[in-house]
Amino acid sequence: MKIIEVTNQNKALTTNLVDIWEKSVLATHDFLSTEEVDTIKKYVPQAITEVEHLAVAEEDGSSLGFIGIDQHRIEMLFLDPDIRGRGLGKKLIQFMIDNYHVDSVTVNEQNSQAVGFYQHLGFKTYQRTDLDEEGNPYPLLYMKM
Repeated sequence: MKIIEVTNQNKALTTNLVDIWEKSVLATHDFLSTEEVDTIKKYVPQAITEVEHLAVAEEDGSSLGFIGIDQHRIEMLFLDPDIRGRGLGKKLIQFMIDNYHVDSVTVNEQNSQAVGFYQHLGFKTYQRTDLDEEGNPYPLLYMKM
C-alpha cells in the first residue's frame, strides 16, 4: 500500500473517491437517512476538488481511502469499509502530520467510531456544538492533538 498526494485531480479519481465516501458514510453514519446521504453526496465532488491538500491510499492501483486537509485541520477522512481496521486511517493522518503538521479535526459526535478513533490517536475535544456547520441537528466535536 502507498499514499500518494494528489496534485492533478481528474473526473475518474473524483468519482472513485465519492464512491469510497458513500460506502464509508453508509457504514459509519447511521444517524443519517438515505435521503440525507443522497443530498450531501451532491456536494462531495466539489469538497474533494477544493480541499487544499488531498492524499489517497492505493494498493494494486485501487484507491482504498483518502484524506483531505485545509491549513492544519482534517476536513475529510474516508476509508473503504472493507479495509477498516488495517491501520490505513492512522497512516493517512500520519502522512498529513509529517507533511503539513495537521493537529485538528471536526467530527460528528454521533459517529462514535470516528470519535473513538481520533481519541485513540491523541485528539482531545476542546469544543462542542449542537448543530453542524450547515445548521443541521448533528452535534460536532472540535478536536486537537
